[in-house]
Amino acid sequence: MIAGRLLGRGMLAGCAAAALAFLFARIFGEPQVALAIAFEASRHAAEATHHAAEPELVSRTVQASYGLLTAVVLYGTGFGGLFALVFAYAYGRLNLWSPRALALLLAGAGFLTVVLVPDLKYPPNPPAVGVHATLAFRTATYFAMIGLSISVAAIATLIGQKITQTRGAWTGTLCGAGLFIALIALVQFGLPDVNEVPDGFPAVVLWRFREASIGMQLVLWGTMGLLFGALATPVLADRTAPSRR
Repeated sequence: MIAGRLLGRGMLAGCAAAALAFLFARIFGEPQVALAIAFEASRHAAEATHHAAEPELVSRTVQASYGLLTAVVLYGTGFGGLFALVFAYAYGRLNLWSPRALALLLAGAGFLTVVLVPDLKYPPNPPAVGVHATLAFRTATYFAMIGLSISVAAIATLIGQKITQTRGAWTGTLCGAGLFIALIALVQFGLPDVNEVPDGFPAVVLWRFREASIGMQLVLWGTMGLLFGALATPVLADRTAPSRR
């Protein structure tokens, strides 16, 4: 019953966080996408004179508004539900943390393992960057990086907890963090690099697009952690309150 109530609040928090992330993407990300598309159009202008232009299935107006909003809301709602389930699992095992503090801790861990670490190896790219023939390969390596990042975080956390039991919280935390950094460095070194930025692509556009992508994810995860902590606190307070007869 409690898990179901937390799940609903997690999805609600994720949806609200996605709305804010959408506004951030519209303000900071879409201008860079427009510049990248303009670069791609100018690069293929010569080819367009010899070939008929393909019909545009979805207009840029829809992509930048309803399409982007739908994708972000579905993403945020889905991760909000998963976030709530992870929170419900962790709350009974980390009794020293309040619901708000635990929600922020998990949001930070989620941002680190699901977004920041994979993006350091395979940063997001705007249109005109990347080769269509390698799309499947790039997608596979990116999701492999996410899975390995989560696995390494779980291993480092378990080992850190074991060290904490014998050496104390400070030593356990440092050892767990050090192990995470070392293993992630090995994973990123072992996975293949992908560099498909075309010649002449504006470096400022690429950099600002990646900044906007990271900022959008930071807004999403940070807002989700704050909102879910506030929404989960009354539910857990009702759970711990003495029953009335």
